[in-house]
Amino acid sequence: MNIDIQPLTAKKSLFEDESKLGFGNLFTDRMFLMDYDAGEGWHSPRIVPYGPLSLDPSCAVLHYAQEIFEGLKAFRRPDGNIALFRPRDNFERFNRSAARMCMPELDVDFVLKALKTLIHLESDWVPKSLGTSLYIRPTMIATDPYLGVHPSSKYLFYIILSPVGAYYKNGFSPVKIYISDGYVRSAPGGTGEAKTGGNYAASLKASMEAAALGFDQVLWLDAVERKYVEEVGSMNICFLYDGKVVTSPLKGTILDGITRRSILALVKELGLQVEERALSVDEILEGAGNGRLKEAFGTGTAAVVSPVGQFTYRDRTVTLGDGRMGELTGRLYDMLTGIQYGKLPDQHGWVEMI
Repeated sequence: MNIDIQPLTAKKSLFEDESKLGFGNLFTDRMFLMDYDAGEGWHSPRIVPYGPLSLDPSCAVLHYAQEIFEGLKAFRRPDGNIALFRPRDNFERFNRSAARMCMPELDVDFVLKALKTLIHLESDWVPKSLGTSLYIRPTMIATDPYLGVHPSSKYLFYIILSPVGAYYKNGFSPVKIYISDGYVRSAPGGTGEAKTGGNYAASLKASMEAAALGFDQVLWLDAVERKYVEEVGSMNICFLYDGKVVTSPLKGTILDGITRRSILALVKELGLQVEERALSVDEILEGAGNGRLKEAFGTGTAAVVSPVGQFTYRDRTVTLGDGRMGELTGRLYDMLTGIQYGKLPDQHGWVEMI
């Protein structure tokens, strides 16, 4: 398929001070769109001026939440070139989400070509400062106009771009996490491993309550026993426990994070053992007290690597170390961002240039 590139009628003003970039509140001039109809497949790929979408009030996504998305980044390198980090992995995960939500899969090579074309056109929007990037949000929504519970026969796929700074207002400062046992994010057999909006909507109540108490994130526990760690609201989470990096196993209830995969590979390069097992709340609380738990950090596209300084469970609060970022956390952050920004060699084939 050929991509129809429509002309811009007007251009937005570029940001002047990259240090003031927030996260997800500024968007580029253009976006990519493509339609799907049962029997015809994907068609009409186009790059158009960024703007509102026109949807029928009865379309399926608004009533039955048939929707998936991804999140990845493009990075400006010191030589001025632009790099994507593991984009194929993101689109392959997008297709796994699509299969779980009964939605059509994408041709990974074609959508990657479309993404690169879009970023090339919008290259002026890729910020230059270390710690900034161009956040990429591929999305698919069901657009069939009907009121009946069955998979849609029509879909819209689109990609929007947003120049961003740090995900957290406090930058790389350790976050405070509230461990919730009153709410459940995902249950076995559910949609926890799919990147679909309903998972995030289910997390909002606990997140708002935690924020009102001064916490940055919620740590979710398993839905069956309410005692084993799964993931944080916007991240997977890892623990340096007994000299090993321990993280929750992928059993269908948590997201198979691309950053998680990358960090675990780097951990092994450093000679540390990775253990994927269920870590209990008791192990966290006791480990922080007796020194067996040295560090904890979240991993995700938005925050990259986020140090954890404090956990609170019910009426008990524990602090890791002295509340500052741990040595391993900082080293992994430097290694991963070094690869992304081109300051360290990419020995894994993770980077694709625009």
